[in-house]
Amino acid sequence: MKYDFDKVIERKGTNSAKWDQNQTMFGREDVLDMWVADMDFPCPAPVVEAVRRRAEHPIYGYTFPSSSLYEAIIERTHRHFGWKIRREWIVFTAGVVNGLYSVMRAFAHPGDEVVVQPPVYYPFFSAVANTGCQIVRNPLVQEDGRYRMDFTGLEELFKPVTTFPVRSPRIRMLVLCSPHNPVGRVWEPDELATLAEICLRNNCLIISDEIHCDLLFKGAKHTVTSTLSAEIERRTITLMAPSKTFNLAGLGTSYVIIPDDNLRREYVRSRAGMPGGNLFGYAALEAAYQHGDDYLDQLREYLNGNLSYFMGRVEAEMPELKVVMPEGTYLAWVDMRGLGLGPMELQTFIRNKARLALDDGYAFGPGGEGFQRINLGCPRSIIKEGLDRLSKAVRELRKA
Repeated sequence: MKYDFDKVIERKGTNSAKWDQNQTMFGREDVLDMWVADMDFPCPAPVVEAVRRRAEHPIYGYTFPSSSLYEAIIERTHRHFGWKIRREWIVFTAGVVNGLYSVMRAFAHPGDEVVVQPPVYYPFFSAVANTGCQIVRNPLVQEDGRYRMDFTGLEELFKPVTTFPVRSPRIRMLVLCSPHNPVGRVWEPDELATLAEICLRNNCLIISDEIHCDLLFKGAKHTVTSTLSAEIERRTITLMAPSKTFNLAGLGTSYVIIPDDNLRREYVRSRAGMPGGNLFGYAALEAAYQHGDDYLDQLREYLNGNLSYFMGRVEAEMPELKVVMPEGTYLAWVDMRGLGLGPMELQTFIRNKARLALDDGYAFGPGGEGFQRINLGCPRSIIKEGLDRLSKAVRELRKA
């Protein structure tokens, strides 16, 4: 079917985390919500029908994932990414962040170190810290408007430091964001291979968050980290979900793929008593993976149009701002340091002058200061309204 992504669907009053918490989150009601990473588009029609059909049965008791659900994941993973996985490798979780927390508990002890590469999705920091582990930062490097991983810096982190302050590395894991949120990089195979080689050499597990793997702009191709070699596959834990691609975040259903038998046994043991997916999440996931390709093709085309419109207007009307060209996700990472505002001044400007609800760059860790993350997964009329507000505020700032 043909999807109408231009249609604006009212979400206020639906307990939407994105639209119904403006006063609490941003201190005022009249901000335009372009922040948290869920889309303002309807789910694919087959997903809506699958959930409706299951809801019509009046008993919502305990459940488990069906054989056909496992097959849908296995078939799609092979068809889209060339990765042949097995049923027993798949463990269901109640969302990717839930899965990340359980990975921390399973494979690290309090005091162990975990590498993250900021600016990066901010729950990475809390998942490490809240499980008693130490955050070790290996910041991305921005060159000519494009980000890369700092492999030299990563190598150094694994070396003991004998000068003050003395440090003996206890790095157990590295959390990889692929595609990267918020900077939008879709990592090349050689970049992933170099990262993996360093980690394998230092007995460091790779936790690869690939939730945005389907959301690619023209010319980009996602490489699943585990497909690079059998040894990398054995030492990589992959987190995936349909939630970003098909807008299913509220159904709290994702999965972890763990090929190594010993790691998987330890992971399952550590998750005793923790929830997996749920009745409606399973139904939605299966329908999306079996019948969602047409929706995804149309969505990508529309998002490419949104990005072109967004970048064109920023370049023409607000040359002080620089958009980092994304290769994946539906998120724009915008450098606003040219406005000459400090991080908190920028926050006040965005909320009170532009009247926008965005994600402040500093929340993504070192290197995020002076940036804002803007969600382009919405009808173009919302992007137009957001740019109208931002452009007016920038003009007024120039005059001040």
